[in-house]
Amino acid sequence: LVSVALQQAALSHILNAEGEKIQKILSFDNLTSETILQTNRSVESMVNSISNLEVILTDKISLFKACKCNDIRE
Repeated sequence: LVSVALQQAALSHILNAEGEKIQKILSFDNLTSETILQTNRSVESMVNSISNLEVILTDKISLFKACKCNDIRE
């Protein structure tokens, strides 16, 4: 569970960086529609990748929930 939490934290930082990238691009003076479209494609690709990783993390949690080792103590 700790590894999932750490991965979730890392993914949130990546999503935050993608938001900052959008803000930076939109602040350009000579912004073209092609630049906006390229940025959108880039961010969309990253969000899709993160969504795929979220599915894997959900599966990891499901495996842990199915574990019959509730009585194990450290």
